[in-house]
Amino acid sequence: MKRKILIVEDNVSLSQRQKDWFEQAGYDTMTAMNEPAARALIRRHQFDLILSDVRLPEGDGISLLEWLKKEKRDIPFIITTEYVSVPDVVRTIKLGAKDYLPKPVHREHLLELAEEIFRPLATVRTKPKDLFKRTCPRILEVERFARLVAPSDMSVLILGANGTGKESVAQSIHENSERVGMPFVAVNCSILPRDLAPSMLFGHEKGAFTGADAAKPGFFDMAKGGTLFLDEIGTMSFEIQSMLLRVLQENVYMPIGGQKEKFADVRVVAATNENMERAIKEGKFREDLYHRLCEFEIRQPSLAECPGDILPLAEFFRERFSKELKRDTRGFSDDAIYRLRSYSWPGNVRELQNMVKRAVLLAENPLLDMKNLVPGNPSDDSGKDTMPVIVPLKNEDVEKESISNALQACNGHREQAARLLKINPATLYRKMKKYGLR
Repeated sequence: MKRKILIVEDNVSLSQRQKDWFEQAGYDTMTAMNEPAARALIRRHQFDLILSDVRLPEGDGISLLEWLKKEKRDIPFIITTEYVSVPDVVRTIKLGAKDYLPKPVHREHLLELAEEIFRPLATVRTKPKDLFKRTCPRILEVERFARLVAPSDMSVLILGANGTGKESVAQSIHENSERVGMPFVAVNCSILPRDLAPSMLFGHEKGAFTGADAAKPGFFDMAKGGTLFLDEIGTMSFEIQSMLLRVLQENVYMPIGGQKEKFADVRVVAATNENMERAIKEGKFREDLYHRLCEFEIRQPSLAECPGDILPLAEFFRERFSKELKRDTRGFSDDAIYRLRSYSWPGNVRELQNMVKRAVLLAENPLLDMKNLVPGNPSDDSGKDTMPVIVPLKNEDVEKESISNALQACNGHREQAARLLKINPATLYRKMKKYGLR
């Protein structure tokens, strides 16, 4: 079932534009121009996210958020405004708003925020998940490290930017360990509710706090015998860090409200995109916990560091989403291939996946083109958004790699590769012979 989003905005063109963004990303979206209309829709429909302007013709976004709290409707809420007010920011965050966005709101930021909100707190897998086999030398090195550390019960810390596939590394460690076949529980620490985090991690007994009508297991219970993957570990509060340190030191934990300790038969793998040295220096992360988590460190490279993986991954996602969305696509146009290979992918594999999914959904022809791959006008890209992977053939030190990248991007098609390199096919063929490329 599609996620349902309500946009509360009196600027009709902006409201329609945001509605289009969300619907192109696969969400079901409704709009309202004022607070009374929004309340009426909320009473009739079950929304998963509300995006509201502060200033409205009738009522305002903050009073709508207050009404939701009084009605005990726990719906993720994002405030937008042209007039940023510090008191308003503090007030909305205290009321539980997920974010406070100054206008203009950018499409990529908004969709990324929605994706983060909708990402489940934890996922549990008991069967191995098929992973795309990448060929980049840096990724192969990561996989070698994962296989080496997997048989031990050492705690592993995976470092890398958002969207690089750190969970895939953790999953590989689990599947190459003696714990394979047992649960793999992945927890997104960045969205754990601060007050509920202890009970969600360690469980609670009946009557432990208001609303605890029954005993409930935590993530450590769910991962018993298997692997607990703690993603975005750098966002944990100091209180939870202290509780986690005790588990790692003594292999026991106490459910909230419990009287009897439980044995933690769990292998912990953590990940973060934070600069941990800086976090420790600034007093945001416990140094003793860091050393407990980092018995073995693995750094996951960015997608820009693995140019040879870009097109194979794009093809993998195109095939997957063509089946899921029931769309007939057969590949990428020459322009799209060039764009895929030359873009810097700041959002890494996750951004590539989302962009290909969008392109498949909007495809009017079997070959996906630049129009469907790039939000807005690709000609507007500034130099800071691109990182040429296929560079002009001016320097013999880099031209072999450029030719190899171009051939790989074009699946060995020489004429297409020559167009990407802006040389004629005869020149390309001569240089291929020179470097022993086929």
